[in-house]
Amino acid sequence: MQVFLSVAQEGGFTAAARRLSMTTPHVTRHIAALENQLGTRLLQRTTRRVSLTAAGERYAVRVREILEAVDTASAEVQSKTSALSGVLRIVAAPSLTDALVSPLAAAFREQYPGISLDVYVDAHPLPDLNRYDLGFLQVPEGYDSSIVARTLSTSEAILCASPTYIARHGLPQTPEELAQHMCVLRRPAGLHRDSFSLWRSDQKMDEPPSHDIEVQAAITINQTASILQMVLDGAGIATFTMDSARPFLNQGVLEQVLPGWITGRYCVLAALPSRKHLPERAKAFLDFVFAAHKAQLIDRC
Repeated sequence: MQVFLSVAQEGGFTAAARRLSMTTPHVTRHIAALENQLGTRLLQRTTRRVSLTAAGERYAVRVREILEAVDTASAEVQSKTSALSGVLRIVAAPSLTDALVSPLAAAFREQYPGISLDVYVDAHPLPDLNRYDLGFLQVPEGYDSSIVARTLSTSEAILCASPTYIARHGLPQTPEELAQHMCVLRRPAGLHRDSFSLWRSDQKMDEPPSHDIEVQAAITINQTASILQMVLDGAGIATFTMDSARPFLNQGVLEQVLPGWITGRYCVLAALPSRKHLPERAKAFLDFVFAAHKAQLIDRC
């Protein structure tokens, strides 16, 4: 079962073999024996990737529950001796990996040396949480989802530019003037319209935006972390959450554009898979993150 899940998660036999410290033929034999025992094909092989069949998807859900039950039973026994251990599988968006996971990893490992962190960075807004023990997501306020989650923080999204850009091009005084400025946009795949939707800061997110301004996209990129450096270098105006922008606003290397207007509100969620039992190691990391956030050891999320 562990070999099967590793192949499914890694998308291939060779990658799974590396993760499990096994040979590729050994992994292949395990999968063949499992499929033979079940009398059905669990994996669809192509020359480039291995994916789950419909039967494999259903089996994977049950297998994760079984292995989690085994892990939970082990953790309960180990907790009697305060020896939390095992692999904690985490999925997080790139910006949240930088803001939450990376700054805390060393301190967490020092406190819980028996727990290994297996972190997968996924830019998809809603990854398959059932593949992991814990996920960190950033979603719009009021996001309607069936996922089980705790809200870590909520932050307004604001427009910012560098003093260098402002010295060269000035500041827009009204939302409409944004159309005459250069902007740096994060544009997900499939979205082709370059615009900023603006709400007054006292508006609710379930209300329509007060303005929807088509802007000049000086730079378009689908990766959030790179936008900050571009804006700091004077490339244009971009939107950031207040939490992520605050350190740079305090340093004076960013300035807020159109105070009183926001481009949205976003929640950082600690999301859990739909399982009956949360592994003790996941609870330990979750508590560690919330304690660090409350102590303001991490604030850029």
